[in-house]
Amino acid sequence: MMRRLNMTPITLYMILHLLRAACAGPVIPRIVWNNREVSLAKFSETGVSNYSTLLLNEDRGVLYVGALEAIFAVKMTDISCKKHEAYWKVSPEKQMQCAAKGKSRKTECLNYIRILHEFNDENLYVCGTYAFQPTCDYLSVKNFTLHGKNEEGKGKCPFDPAQRYTSVMVDGELYSGTVYNFLGSETVILRSHLRTEYAIPWLNEPSFVYSNVIRESENSLDGGDDKVYFFFTEVSVEYEFNGKLLVPRIARVCKGDQGGSRILQKRWTSFLKAKLVCTLPESNFVFNVIQDVFILRTPNWKETVFYGVFTSQWNNLEVSAVCSFNMSNVDDVFSKGKYMQSATFDQSHVKWVRFSGEVPTPRPGSCINNEARALNFSSSLMLPDKPLQFVKDHPLMADPVNPIGNRPKLVKKNANYIQIVVDRVRALDNNLYDVMFVGTDKGLLHKAINYDNEMHIIEELQVFPDSEPVQTLLLSKGNKKYLYAGSHSGVVQAPVAFCEKYKTCTDCILARDPYCAWNPQNKSCIWITKDDTYKGNLMQYLNGTAAPCRTEDVGSASSEEHKVEQGGFQELKCLPMSRLAKVMWKLNNKTLNENSKYRIVENNLLIFSVTEEDSGTYDCWTVETVKGNLYEQLVKRYSLIVEGPPKVVTTSPTAPFTKMEGNSATTQTSTDKERRSPPTITPQIQTDVSTSTVLYTSVSTFSIPMFLNTDNYADDSAVDTKAVSEPSTAERNDTILLVSLVLITLLFLILVGYNCYMKYLPGPCLKLRLYVVGDGKKPEFDYDVSEELVKQQAVKINSDNQGSEQIAAGDKGYETESDCGNGKIPNTEKPQELMQIQENYSIGSADPEKDADIPDIKFIDEEAQSLC
Repeated sequence: MMRRLNMTPITLYMILHLLRAACAGPVIPRIVWNNREVSLAKFSETGVSNYSTLLLNEDRGVLYVGALEAIFAVKMTDISCKKHEAYWKVSPEKQMQCAAKGKSRKTECLNYIRILHEFNDENLYVCGTYAFQPTCDYLSVKNFTLHGKNEEGKGKCPFDPAQRYTSVMVDGELYSGTVYNFLGSETVILRSHLRTEYAIPWLNEPSFVYSNVIRESENSLDGGDDKVYFFFTEVSVEYEFNGKLLVPRIARVCKGDQGGSRILQKRWTSFLKAKLVCTLPESNFVFNVIQDVFILRTPNWKETVFYGVFTSQWNNLEVSAVCSFNMSNVDDVFSKGKYMQSATFDQSHVKWVRFSGEVPTPRPGSCINNEARALNFSSSLMLPDKPLQFVKDHPLMADPVNPIGNRPKLVKKNANYIQIVVDRVRALDNNLYDVMFVGTDKGLLHKAINYDNEMHIIEELQVFPDSEPVQTLLLSKGNKKYLYAGSHSGVVQAPVAFCEKYKTCTDCILARDPYCAWNPQNKSCIWITKDDTYKGNLMQYLNGTAAPCRTEDVGSASSEEHKVEQGGFQELKCLPMSRLAKVMWKLNNKTLNENSKYRIVENNLLIFSVTEEDSGTYDCWTVETVKGNLYEQLVKRYSLIVEGPPKVVTTSPTAPFTKMEGNSATTQTSTDKERRSPPTITPQIQTDVSTSTVLYTSVSTFSIPMFLNTDNYADDSAVDTKAVSEPSTAERNDTILLVSLVLITLLFLILVGYNCYMKYLPGPCLKLRLYVVGDGKKPEFDYDVSEELVKQQAVKINSDNQGSEQIAAGDKGYETESDCGNGKIPNTEKPQELMQIQENYSIGSADPEKDADIPDIKFIDEEAQSLC
């Protein structure tokens, strides 16, 4: 059924909120290994990059590496040992042709090796982008040279090195999923002359990630054919959406498909595709982009399981999931499920709905089996037109493929998973466990396992130090298994487990690693081999029961002894192995709580102002919870010994610090910086009778951290002045804050004074200005103000002429903003300057000529009222 989806910001917020609620419990790696902490083999060649194609041949003990214009053969057990190399470069003419089409000559117009497959016992089949002209050739395994055939690689290998693709070699024939043209607008699933139909219902902008063959013909009761499965993400056609909604798909074709005789000539007659579902049931959140797939084979193909890595189309969520699927469920969808069909509504709009009509016989999209042979159809070329036309119009299945358990095996926030391999391990309890190795886009490798729907990441390994994406991932099948990861800069080889890194029984058991077990005889965590499986002396409890380890771990913690001067500072370090454990410190078997004296920073204990009472035994314990059970483990033990009496510091009020010995004083020189005495020194006044000099002697204990220099102490009663006077970080911060505050205050006063002087501030500031300018006296007449009043009086006189419009002096003929609020006093009071005018121009002056020039006081009052 067609469904319309509208992803508004509110909808996205709700989805994110539900996702966070569903993933409330953080799934974090228990152990984190830096690439320098473990033994890793590496391979890279100077001047060569993009090691993105790997092929493993365990019979020869060789790992083949396809890189930029080069192919290498390295030793499988130690990839740092190179055996062979072959270079396949692009000619200058081909590079010029590529650059003429608008591609970069330095990056794109090169030959990126994209396909490496075993063709036969003597040759490898190799394909490269070859400057946007895909080309294939054969590589001799014996002398490691190319044959130089340069076959057409269009439809087998991508044009662009950045395009996603997939390919698999099945019985000497190459099956590929890639683009078919230079522009990348046409995509195909191709084998020799057979390909998919170029139509949206078949493939709609797919991004291929993986392909492989399932041998369904082996021991088949219905005479079925082998099938090749393709995994990709494409734009949905069955959902309406505001933008392009992506959907993960699984598609299949039959190995014996030869196309149709009249309909679907040179096209697949067995192509069908279905939707893959990877959803969090708690929030109904859908992971709709598939990144990689790994098929875990079993003797019975119906019990085969494939694992897929899924992410969200909305990258800002940064959440990934791993879902597993049964091949029997996939087969049921393709062989028994309903089909989707397109229907036209309102004469133009096309929708996809479930087909409920009659399905032709033989079933469209099925392989040739005993049922088809009974109807005299022994080949796809013999199939009638009706089922061929039906499958051409109905390649999409209506029923989706649901994951095992209807939920993901693993969900990880803040990680983008892009590669996966899975190993099935038989533990000491004789049960099989699927261990997932997942690579991220930041160069990390997570080893995870699912115990009864409980997600557990055993460890995290930093494969590439520069956060390069893990472009490809391989797993060997031998007794001593290895992982091979390829990236832009090189290839890294790592063992599947680091059992020897667990030093205690508790850490070995709580890791819950199916590869590892504790050996009580030699007190070590060892890698389980086939010979060890049936030995009863090994300890392994994948349910996390570590109680038997209490007797094993007695005395396993290392001990250290530290001596510290009284009043000093001490840091005790604790490095727990598990990131899931919490650290607890004890002093003489009593739990320490943080206060002004004790601080726990990054699991380390900081002790300030050490006194004799701080002497004792400090233990660092880790507390880890597994299935509701608490497990404590002693990690480190320290014996702290406090030596020496309290420090006595003396100083003089005027410069040098003075070290007092009896009644005499020895002066020690110091710089100005060293003269600053700590705030904890309490001075007392002492008078020297002979010199009448007042000396300040400190008798209080002064706490000096251990990191200060105390080598030059003359005795236990005095402290080196340089060490004492060195300002602390807090003192320096206080000084900087005080200076900044003073500067800000001065700047504020300067700005206020300037604005006051310029008459930008209101009445009180104007009064202050007049007072300052007039030296505390009443100011004289302001010429600017009187001139303005004269102009206003002239305007008033001119306005008395009736029938004429007068323009005030200084008026430009257009309105301007009122001066009210620009430093002027509101009209509720007389302006200060007008009050001064009235006082200065008092009526009855002794000078008659001056009296004649006096403005009318009544007029001044009216003008004062109209200023604003």
